[in-house]
Amino acid sequence: MNRTLIIAEAGVNHNGDINLAKKLIDVAAEAGADYVKFQTFKAAKLVSVEAKKADYQNKNTTNSTENQLQMLQKLELSEKQHYELMSYCCEKKIKFLSTAFDLDSLEFLKKLGLKLFKIPSGELTNLPYLERIAELAEEIIISTGMSNMEEIEETIAVLRGKTSAKISVLHCNTEYPTPFGDVNLLAMKTLKDHFGVSIGYSDHTVGIEVPIAAVALGAEIIEKHFTLDKTMEGPDHAASIEPHELTDMMRAIRNIESALGSSVKRPSESELHNIAIARKSIHLSRAKLSGSQIKEDDLEMLRPGDGISPMKFRNILGLKCKFDLPKGHKLSFNDLDK
Repeated sequence: MNRTLIIAEAGVNHNGDINLAKKLIDVAAEAGADYVKFQTFKAAKLVSVEAKKADYQNKNTTNSTENQLQMLQKLELSEKQHYELMSYCCEKKIKFLSTAFDLDSLEFLKKLGLKLFKIPSGELTNLPYLERIAELAEEIIISTGMSNMEEIEETIAVLRGKTSAKISVLHCNTEYPTPFGDVNLLAMKTLKDHFGVSIGYSDHTVGIEVPIAAVALGAEIIEKHFTLDKTMEGPDHAASIEPHELTDMMRAIRNIESALGSSVKRPSESELHNIAIARKSIHLSRAKLSGSQIKEDDLEMLRPGDGISPMKFRNILGLKCKFDLPKGHKLSFNDLDK
């Protein structure tokens, strides 16, 4: 049984508050996630002053006059805060992860000791970024929101040209929240078949159904945004799940992993005792004398199933009874003779 890697995406849902960030770590650890992931960036190196906020960002923030740069500046984590959060993750026994959005942030995450690097959907076509992450990472996860197969193929080619690091690819849609009709979850399997990589799913839908379905379809990695409260102000809160939903998602995914089992079709240990109870055996529908021949209308199929299987029905027609046998008798081959 494969164990799905679960990344609880805190992202920028800390709203720039270190104490809120620690509460998010608490929630992720208590839910049993493998990683809690933040975002590392210097807003001035990520967006220009002309960059407008996305529609979902405008909808979920109250300041309609600020641009994307101004919004993101309030969501930066300092280097000191990164160290503090890493230490707190160690204390809570959950792995720390962060996505870098610029070259300087990549260098800083390497300085922090990160070996696993996550490429966000927006950087998938950023050649200098891809080349540097290939030089730094020992393992790479790529989100593929907004991309087509040719773009993903080009990205993977760049990475493989510079690194032998393991590459995993996450199917993703970057609309917050993603309409269910736009998820296209089956594309995840296309990625696996085409690129021969580990696959997963980064989810931005409302609720927990789609990531659970992704695991049933073979996702090895699930990434899901979470928050303390969906009604908080901030660009990503509304499309995130709350603590109880994260716990429910974790439980459901682990149950699905267990339920997937193997590809072998056979009775499970838990149901073996039901075979005799639920199946039938061949019984006599009337009393038979010793030496009389078994005919079709002498037989009926009744539970329990610990006698001669009805699948042997044709095999016993024409055989003779060795003894006088009463109506309702459960036949055995010891009762019969040629």
